[in-house]
Amino acid sequence: MSVATDWFLGKTTATADAPGTTTAPPATRGRTRIVPKALRRIVGLATAESLGVEPGQVGVKLGDDHGMLALTISTSICVVPLSRVIREPAVIARTGGTILARAATAQIQIRRRVGELTGTNIGRVTVRLTGIDVQPERRVR
Repeated sequence: MSVATDWFLGKTTATADAPGTTTAPPATRGRTRIVPKALRRIVGLATAESLGVEPGQVGVKLGDDHGMLALTISTSICVVPLSRVIREPAVIARTGGTILARAATAQIQIRRRVGELTGTNIGRVTVRLTGIDVQPERRVR
């Protein structure tokens, strides 16, 4: 039995050989490469989604972490006004927790999402918060 590949559909089909013979499947050809500019853009969008900021506010540096991809991300973070937190401490929980907890959660979300989208092994993810964007809490209607 031999294996034929419909390369444009990504399918493999089996065909019969002469009795007693075997044919090895063809070698996989080519590779997919994501250029650094595209990878930085994907990381920036995943970060913006995770922290609720505009993608233009996110800076990304790529590096190596013992053969895995290391991400160093610089961004601001959206927070509610401190006067609101003082009046109503429960607003912290409603907005995702403390700033440090949100940054830690973002690291996990960014690692997972970028890995899903690119198939890359992500090692270290460093999130550097460079500022805050004070936004009033949005009310649910």
